[in-house]
Amino acid sequence: MKIYITSVFVDDQAKAQRFYCDILGFTVKHDVPIGAHRWLTLVSPQQPEGPELLLEPSDHPAVGPYTAALVADGVPAHSFQVDDLAAEHVRLTKLGVMFTRDPMDAGPVRMAVLDDTCGNLIQLVEMTGATEG
Repeated sequence: MKIYITSVFVDDQAKAQRFYCDILGFTVKHDVPIGAHRWLTLVSPQQPEGPELLLEPSDHPAVGPYTAALVADGVPAHSFQVDDLAAEHVRLTKLGVMFTRDPMDAGPVRMAVLDDTCGNLIQLVEMTGATEG
């Protein structure tokens, strides 16, 4: 078994597509109109046949309270791996991305948390291999 699609709830699919593609660097895999919304999935250009990220409309009544509670508590909805967190932090900051947690060591990783402008906090992780001692 392997991960095929995972979703992130977004308040505006077009805005989310701009952020996730133009800022974070994902590419569109599927964009199929479905009523008022779209089946809009993205992939990493580094893994074009890898897991897809569905930009899921946040219309369901449970989504608002759920995502608001996560954001209020500073809990990221998802985690993306990067090769160089320091460079990615600089690049994204220059593009106007707001970080709620700057890069920090966290056991075997360095991590930071950003606001995706669509209702979520997203964690960026660089695998360092360091262990707590």
